[in-house]
Amino acid sequence: MNRGSSNNKTQATPLPPSEYIATIEHAVRKADAEKLLGWFEQITRFPAVMWGSSIIGYGRYHYVYDSGRSGDSLMTGFSPRKASLSVYIMPGYHELDDYLQRLGKHKIGKSCLYINRLDDIDMDVLEEIVRHGVAYLQNHYQTWPS
Repeated sequence: MNRGSSNNKTQATPLPPSEYIATIEHAVRKADAEKLLGWFEQITRFPAVMWGSSIIGYGRYHYVYDSGRSGDSLMTGFSPRKASLSVYIMPGYHELDDYLQRLGKHKIGKSCLYINRLDDIDMDVLEEIVRHGVAYLQNHYQTWPS
């Protein structure tokens, strides 16, 4: 490991995402996760990879902070959490106000969209958001398929 690198808490794992999705008890979260599994692969053209115990990620990028700390993370992905569906938009919402206004019912965190169910949002707008985030990372960071 290079000096300045750190092990992220969330690492890619060998568990197939479909096996994780099969364990989801919440019917809406499970159905939405099944839909998003292939949807993200189609949009990003990256294979689905489990990150940690509950995040399904697509693509990977390498970051280096001003402090010298560096690491790898997923480019985009989702997690069907109990409270809501979390969609990861890396590196956040840079220039996304217009998209978010058109998306539909959601809440935002630092790099997450929180959605109760996919039926609450416009999937075409979500596609625009995901594509924008992936393109931004590809233009500013070293990236590769998971």
